[in-house]
Amino acid sequence: MSEVKTFTVNIYTENNIGLLNRISAIFQRRKINIESLSASESEIDDVFKFIIVVNVTEEQMAKIQGQIERQVEVIKAFYHTDEETIFTESALFKIKSNLLFDEPQIQNIIKESQARIVTVNKDFFVLEKAGRRSEIELVHRELKPFGIMQFTRSGRIAVTKTEMPISTLLQHIKKSNEVAFIKDQA
Repeated sequence: MSEVKTFTVNIYTENNIGLLNRISAIFQRRKINIESLSASESEIDDVFKFIIVVNVTEEQMAKIQGQIERQVEVIKAFYHTDEETIFTESALFKIKSNLLFDEPQIQNIIKESQARIVTVNKDFFVLEKAGRRSEIELVHRELKPFGIMQFTRSGRIAVTKTEMPISTLLQHIKKSNEVAFIKDQA
């Protein structure tokens, strides 16, 4: 039996309506939980990037990548292990303002965790912590006894450690697809 690992899946695509539903359905059919998902523009004009984090075996991941590329209109899908990526998450904590000044332990948590204060007003302050999931969870546990008014967290964002010329590769694939589309229209 293969070992379950955390994989970061990078999917490059044009921004098509319903794409997210089609991608998530592939994971759902295999009963695989998506740990986090983020979507944004990529480093290439008119190309969008989905970053999906899942815990599966290498064999499952290879099958999922193939299904995504066959069943969804994507330019390219890649997957990487944690060892092959540089990644971070971000969290915001909304806490009563008086605690910032009245509780020295709050100042220690901020300093030791290398979090930063985003805003302060008379009612609350907002603290931002970026880092690995375990670092965010530690700050959450430390702040929880003081009363967190609101907490939100992003999904993982990631880049690969390799010197993969992803921009060049994707631009080539995109141009090839455009040429094929033009030929089909003729």
